[in-house]
Amino acid sequence: MPRIEQFNLPDLGEGLTEGEILKWLVSVGDTIELNQPIVEVETAKAAVEIPAKWGGVVHAIFEAEGAVVEVGAPIIQIDTQPGAGPLAPGDNGGLPVPSAEALAAVEIAPAEGAVEPGLIGGPAPGGRTAVLVGYGPKTGAAKRRPRKGGAVETVAAAAPVQPAPVQPAPAPVRQPAPAPAPAPAPQVQRAATALVGGGPVLAKPPVRKLARDLGVDLSVLAGSGPLGSITREDVQRASAGVATVAEPTVAAVTGSSAPVFGPDREQRIPVKGVRKLTAANMVASAFTAPHVTEFLTVDVTRTMKAIDRLRALPEWREVRISPLLLVAKAVLLAVGRHPLVNSTWAGDEIVVKEYVNLGIAAATERGLIVPNIKDAGRLSLRELADAMTALVQTAKTGRTAPADMSGGTFTITNVGVFGVDTGTPILPPGESAILALGTIRDTPWVHKGKIKVRQVTTLGLSFDHRIIDGELGSKFLRDIGAFLADPEAALLAWT
Repeated sequence: MPRIEQFNLPDLGEGLTEGEILKWLVSVGDTIELNQPIVEVETAKAAVEIPAKWGGVVHAIFEAEGAVVEVGAPIIQIDTQPGAGPLAPGDNGGLPVPSAEALAAVEIAPAEGAVEPGLIGGPAPGGRTAVLVGYGPKTGAAKRRPRKGGAVETVAAAAPVQPAPVQPAPAPVRQPAPAPAPAPAPQVQRAATALVGGGPVLAKPPVRKLARDLGVDLSVLAGSGPLGSITREDVQRASAGVATVAEPTVAAVTGSSAPVFGPDREQRIPVKGVRKLTAANMVASAFTAPHVTEFLTVDVTRTMKAIDRLRALPEWREVRISPLLLVAKAVLLAVGRHPLVNSTWAGDEIVVKEYVNLGIAAATERGLIVPNIKDAGRLSLRELADAMTALVQTAKTGRTAPADMSGGTFTITNVGVFGVDTGTPILPPGESAILALGTIRDTPWVHKGKIKVRQVTTLGLSFDHRIIDGELGSKFLRDIGAFLADPEAALLAWT
């Protein structure tokens, strides 16, 4: 194994080709361990922490925070044998050391008239010039486009990134981003950041898995390990209810901050990441699937009483229960009665799914995401409650894995939590129906021939009219309403 290992941005999900560097969790010169999170990257689906593939000392960082990096591009180098003494000449992970002439030839290309990367005469990966085979490189200096935000790249003496092809003369190479200036007492600063829950949580992947299994939120724990990292013992104590939990800040609780306006009294928010993908999906769905929306107002008083009875049961006292749980159960049972609702339009055929990957729309700081519970129809009511709790908590922290947001077959969006009566939701791509749950209000209602105050909500069902006609959509929505009107009777009759 070479002493200097180069870490490339991995493929973080199906079809994703790039990611944005949100935050470096290490600096040049830091000693890191195997599987220690080193960088937080946001893709079009989620923000994820990437662990180190090797232990050692950070030798070079190639991309600054805010840079958009293609999958497979190098982002960091790690010295895996820091105790072996100084690096020998040329020992740079198999990469050639650029000469002074090569470094002097690197300059920033103008924003206007820049040649597209990969075209003949344009810059190729590694700062090289794209040429026809056998015709040699283009005469003149290789140029690079400036980074977003106007940051000018500089070259660190010992940190080239891409190997240049064998040429008669040294070729310019990809330049590492300037290493951030070390802050005083970085260890103390990192530990404090982890304590308030506003920054990255330092924990190894096995510890994170244990926390997910036990339903523990790492962002509110005070780590007792090195550099304030969270250990297995911290998670186990938190699960037992004896952990020391830091008080979250106001910004962490509200998830919002005051807008910053420029001299023109306008704020410009870049469209990227989750919001960019959501926008593209919604436009594609709205203009490809013919949407129809139907509404049904339901007396859910018995549903609310059933929830109260569940909460009173000893085995349910530690479980988070809301009306959404019984709405999800109603959807799963109604899908069993009307399978065509759980299908996809595939052009020359309709694909009906036997399994239900139930999506729950969640509003997060990075935008709307729809993670789904795989094969939710096979879960018991208790298993469904636990899965929904874990799904929502993970989504709120921005740690939902891309795999958890793909393959959905039916979605529920709960607009009632915002005090909204109902809505006309847009279908997620590839799905044929989506249900909106409105707020539950005390409302005058005719019950057994008398006007009484009952708890009432309005459901909104949008569906793809290519697959679901008015009769099927109406029967499906009717069955969901019948379940919520009397869930105990429906469970006895339908199961």
